Amino acid sequence: MSDKHVAVLMGGFSSERPVSLSSGNACADALESEGYRVTRVDVGRDVAAVLSELKPDVAFNALHGPFGEDGTIQGILEYLEIPYTHSGVLASALSMDKHQAKHVAKAAGIPVAEAKVMSRFEVGGVHPIAPPYVVKPVKEGSSFGVVIVQENQSHPPQVIGSPEWRYGDRVLVERYIYGRELTCGVMGDVALGVTEVVPTGNAFYDYDAKYAAGGSKHVIPAQISPNVYQKIQTLALKAHQAMGCRGVSRSDFRYDDRFSENGEVIWLEINTQPGMTPTSLVPEMAAHAGHSFGELVRWMVEDASCLR
Repeated sequence: MSDKHVAVLMGGFSSERPVSLSSGNACADALESEGYRVTRVDVGRDVAAVLSELKPDVAFNALHGPFGEDGTIQGILEYLEIPYTHSGVLASALSMDKHQAKHVAKAAGIPVAEAKVMSRFEVGGVHPIAPPYVVKPVKEGSSFGVVIVQENQSHPPQVIGSPEWRYGDRVLVERYIYGRELTCGVMGDVALGVTEVVPTGNAFYDYDAKYAAGGSKHVIPAQISPNVYQKIQTLALKAHQAMGCRGVSRSDFRYDDRFSENGEVIWLEINTQPGMTPTSLVPEMAAHAGHSFGELVRWMVEDASCLR
């Protein structure tokens, strides 16, 4: 039993609200089972006032997307002097900006795909780079707004310049990396196992593949050579440290083994607020390392601090 009062922050107002509610409730249930006093907070614009009144010992951040993982809520928690889970202000803001994160990763010796940032209105006329390429919002999670342009496509995707687009005006145009989708979590200063994500029926690991039951198959440990497995663990830990992350994070990679077993390993991005739903990757990786879901969330609460 613990006498700690934990406020689980969930919901919020990003595109990822449903996922956050699912993550938050799963974590709150587990924390209650671990003996913590838990208050579930569906985060609104009045979150600072709500937390000032609640005065929890720890804030468990189960928010996803803008506001929740871009340094904003972290700044509010610093101001209120409430210890919180996951990464701090700078690491969160940096990791959420895919372009800036890429610069930092590259400087740390982590292999990244060539990319450039553009206004979404500049993408419409001619291909910004030779296809195949990927266009993604600079600051979104859960694969929202990701468009893959195939080799034989005659013109860029028109949806990006259309009024329906709601993922911001800056987009990242990135060389498409062929190969397998691999991901590796980090818990503190330890790299967890490497998982291969095999989408079932989806062209790539999009929102439905991530969160719908049966949307993808997770193979842990990934069936790859030991040296590539170890390389991915090393790179995931290196990215976690280069960004200044704390608590848990998860790095995503592509592994192109078409021409040789060692192939090409490319780091795509780091997620400072990985999903904590029943189908999520980090809880599976932690279980593979021998930590139950309850032990994982307990570790995260005990790891919480300010000035992260």
